[in-house]
Amino acid sequence: MSGGRDGEEEPPAERRIPGPRAAADDQEKLPPVRPGGWEPPGPPGPPAPALPHKVLQSLLGAWALAACSAEETAAVEEHLTSCARCADEALRLRDAVGLLHTDGALDLDPMLRSRVLEGCLGRRPARIPVPSWAAPYDAETARLDALLRDIGDPEWHAPVRLKWFEADHQVNRRTTVAGVIGHLMAVDGLVSRALGLHDPLGGGDRPVPPTPAERTETYWSAALRPLTRAVQEPWRDQSHTLVRTVSFAGRGVAELSVPYGDFALPLQDSLLERAFECWMHGGDIADAVAYPYEPPAAPHLHRMIDLAARLLPGTLAERRRTGLAAPARHLVTAGSPGRSLHLEVEGRGGGDWYIALDSPAALGSPAHAVAQVALDGVEFCRLVAGRVLPVEAAAGQEGDREAIRDVLFAAASLSRL
Repeated sequence: MSGGRDGEEEPPAERRIPGPRAAADDQEKLPPVRPGGWEPPGPPGPPAPALPHKVLQSLLGAWALAACSAEETAAVEEHLTSCARCADEALRLRDAVGLLHTDGALDLDPMLRSRVLEGCLGRRPARIPVPSWAAPYDAETARLDALLRDIGDPEWHAPVRLKWFEADHQVNRRTTVAGVIGHLMAVDGLVSRALGLHDPLGGGDRPVPPTPAERTETYWSAALRPLTRAVQEPWRDQSHTLVRTVSFAGRGVAELSVPYGDFALPLQDSLLERAFECWMHGGDIADAVAYPYEPPAAPHLHRMIDLAARLLPGTLAERRRTGLAAPARHLVTAGSPGRSLHLEVEGRGGGDWYIALDSPAALGSPAHAVAQVALDGVEFCRLVAGRVLPVEAAAGQEGDREAIRDVLFAAASLSRL
């Protein structure tokens, strides 16, 4: 720093606040050098008018970011030597600027929303809480919506290949990111229709396709041009409406039947199935646009695995009727324990399930287990979604090989478009 003019003293050092990088008082002011040697500067001009306190206070943020002009910087720093309140604020702002950096990941923690809501509801419970059985659907639609908000318009046309099982082989269908959201909206319309809400495929007396696959094909073919990100808003509004409706409807609506064409599910299982589908297709979209996407929260994942395990005995019986599974060996009366497979799911959302092998009305029983299969929780869900081949799924197998094969193929056949 250069000295003051004759007769003036520098402010005490302890009261000076160093300016931000590249601030005016960090630069030495050297006298001009002329060809003939040094000449003293001419008489100083009239001093600049002092800035009001409010103006100087408003410049503190720009000062901390080194965005002031040289004159403004000098005026602010002169003011800081005499105003303790502004000096404290300047120090806080300068420390805050030091925390700004870009070397961290910009992607939000996928569980951030759940933790924030949990903290808020812990302090002030919701007047109309979301039912626990609808929480997975609420969480997965929110996660997918956050992904969609983070991608650009061109990525909505990125190719996505959907996979599922039919009979005993894997099939696939090519679409786009926008096409996947249209598919989710069309199938969610089954739940909307059961609740008396708007169905994106029509309403009233107009006939609508009964199965998820038929509804999807109808929706895709009805689009006059390739789907764009314009499909996001109606899909999000539909999911919000579903969550609000079941929240206000109360406990009794959980057992409302939702038809899927050739079968039906209670509303609580239907929304859990829709949460599972939303997660899987969110992963398909994330893979297509190179976006990080985590599995669901462990309690939600456990519910999804439990639903698949409960559906397996009926699926086995249906495959047996069509000749795709081995005949039953030991039929028992309904509600009695029968021959079972021990499904051990490890990792996040894991647990133990006993799958009745010979009759959907029988009870799975540890005492009647003839085989055991061990899988990771996410891997089991990928099998149920048709993303993994049954012969490649199980990490551990023990016991009746025929029962193991039938259960793994039945799990894969739970998948569909």
